[in-house]
Amino acid sequence: MTYYDNGDPADFAHEGTEIWAMTRGRMQRTGWNKRLLASTRGQILALLRSENHTVNELAAVLRLTDNAVRAHLLSLERDGLVQQHGTRPGKRKPHVAYELSMGAEHIFPKAYGPLLNHFVTVISNRLPPRTLRATMREVGAVVAADYLDQWKGQSRRERIKAALDLLHDLGGSAKFAESEGKQFIRGRNGCPLAAVTATHPEACLIVESLLSKVIGVPAKKCCEYGETPHCCFELGR
Repeated sequence: MTYYDNGDPADFAHEGTEIWAMTRGRMQRTGWNKRLLASTRGQILALLRSENHTVNELAAVLRLTDNAVRAHLLSLERDGLVQQHGTRPGKRKPHVAYELSMGAEHIFPKAYGPLLNHFVTVISNRLPPRTLRATMREVGAVVAADYLDQWKGQSRRERIKAALDLLHDLGGSAKFAESEGKQFIRGRNGCPLAAVTATHPEACLIVESLLSKVIGVPAKKCCEYGETPHCCFELGR
């Protein structure tokens, strides 16, 4: 997988490697999230997600020593996942309470898929096909609009990297590829709208529109459906 742009291909061959490495790194972080949630620290995060707790309270629930809990909390604080939030009365002195930080919520799995599928089913029954397709494209444009300011003045290569990052942040997994002079964004068994596209392939227009806005060139969906669906979007020149 390579990326070439106006010049000797050898000058840009590293770009494809960089794009893949960036996407691969994000996939590895997804695995890290799963391992974290299965660990003692993950149990602490789950407890703090329900309500704030002190060291003593966490130790009692997890059947650990106070010092063991403190060590885990120190590590989680260092990673920006928990923070101190007020105190609670104690027998001899107040106890510090801990809470999740704003940055911790993203590590918990979300069951948005079924809800989104039902939502699209309802609106597809209410809207004419042409209006439905236009609505899907508008959704993609609105999502992209939240990020466009930070990509002003960036090159095409940089915008492709940004698009891959954004797709991953939305729950997908994709790579950039070039074949026979054409450029593609291809899904790697990780469509961010997989829960919807099986029954509503028009939902792919959301990603088509998003890519067009982010990269700054028309993107055209060429997705494969069936038993082994794959996302595919051809990029215009």
